[in-house]
Amino acid sequence: MKAAVYYETGPPDVFRYEDVPDPECGPGEILIDVEAISIEGGDVLNRAGGEMPTVPHIVGYQCAGTIAEVGESVTDRRVGQRVVTTFLWGSHAAKRVVPSVVSWPIPDDGLLVNCACVPVAYGTAHDCLFEFGHLQPGELVLIQAGASGVGVAAVQLAKRAGAIVYATASSLERLEPLYDLGLDEGIDYSHDGWVDEVRKLTGGAGVNLVVDSVGGHILAGSVACLGYRGRCITVGSAGREEQPLDVRALGAGNQTITGVFLGAEVTTPRAQQMIQDLVDDVARGDLRVIIDRSYELEHAAAAHAHIESRQAIGRVVLVP
Repeated sequence: MKAAVYYETGPPDVFRYEDVPDPECGPGEILIDVEAISIEGGDVLNRAGGEMPTVPHIVGYQCAGTIAEVGESVTDRRVGQRVVTTFLWGSHAAKRVVPSVVSWPIPDDGLLVNCACVPVAYGTAHDCLFEFGHLQPGELVLIQAGASGVGVAAVQLAKRAGAIVYATASSLERLEPLYDLGLDEGIDYSHDGWVDEVRKLTGGAGVNLVVDSVGGHILAGSVACLGYRGRCITVGSAGREEQPLDVRALGAGNQTITGVFLGAEVTTPRAQQMIQDLVDDVARGDLRVIIDRSYELEHAAAAHAHIESRQAIGRVVLVP
């Protein structure tokens, strides 16, 4: 099969488009013919400097396609069924093998390319907002990096739950498409003073909940945006900036900060059903996916470079 592989981590041009052996389907697994690959933030970070369990390595958490083979003991999936899958690596390829438990059926009337973008981004957003963020109707929520995959999902889910939704991005132009999805106010966090802007929008009270997927100095700003008993969720830390955070100030406002990682929950019955519900919502059109650009798999380097330019809004997709 064809795959986008690399032999060492580094910038996008480490990718090579090569023939590699087809993966073999073992017990409890499914093999799919890949039709759409959603490039996740972790894919970019892993390519830039993550671990390489295999050499050459096929990076990638998430993709969707049609099941070509089911392994022994798999009874809830069938050949010919369309599914979206997640795993630690292996999405940037024409075929993929994953345990069946990390696959979710795509309804017959759902667009496969949209459903390919759901589990990681939408599942993460849902857990940040509800399972760990305890968002309630009428609360004020701030979504950092609102134009990201998680951000686009979180804006919609928060608005659907009855929240007042603020979001940040590196420019106000990148937030424009989010107003149709439920965004109430956008903030440009590329300049000094954005924390003061959030405080002003909330009448000085601060927000009830922040979902921060950036980390570093932005995380310190997120904490500064919290109101009394405010909750801050840190997830992903896409910026990978290492900056200590003094948590002593949280005590004065009875505030909390919680780290979230969907991967630790993804095989639980709760998360399994939650992700399936989100796939179904996207298939019906109750939730929307924004696809910024689509590239052929052989142009994986260009796709990763576009993501690193921080100009993308929503998802960037690869097609084998």
